[in-house]
Amino acid sequence: MSARDDLLSIGTVAQRAGVSVAALRHYEERGLVEAVRDAGGRRRFPRHVLRRLAVVAAGQRVGLSLADIGEALATLPAGRPPTAREWARVGTRWQELLDTRIRELEALRTSLTGCIGCGCLSLTRCTLLNPHDTAATEGSGSRWLREATDDGGESTV
Repeated sequence: MSARDDLLSIGTVAQRAGVSVAALRHYEERGLVEAVRDAGGRRRFPRHVLRRLAVVAAGQRVGLSLADIGEALATLPAGRPPTAREWARVGTRWQELLDTRIRELEALRTSLTGCIGCGCLSLTRCTLLNPHDTAATEGSGSRWLREATDDGGESTV
């Protein structure tokens, strides 16, 4: 059996991976998986794409963005299954991302507990109080919770 004969249809891959066909097309557009086209122009996927899709699902379950997942998958070979060493390299990088995410979540949990703990969501005691919108000078987006872990994990909020 040639490698070409070992290709799976988009429907088969979607069913085996537990994702919709639309999600699979989206992942292909984002570069997370790669398909070849048969003579009729239909997408065909190598079997090893199922492992990549399992990694996508695992990353999403732990809160990684598709961009984070895509960066990791971009370091892996597209035309063949990755080696154990290649997978381990991705795992090491994800451990760093998850450790950062855990610190951020712990800081958020601490801030929410302090805010909810007051019983009234008081603007005079809230740890995220921003009188006169002074945070606007620091840039766009919510910055204080993101910066809450800059000192090694302890909340500075």
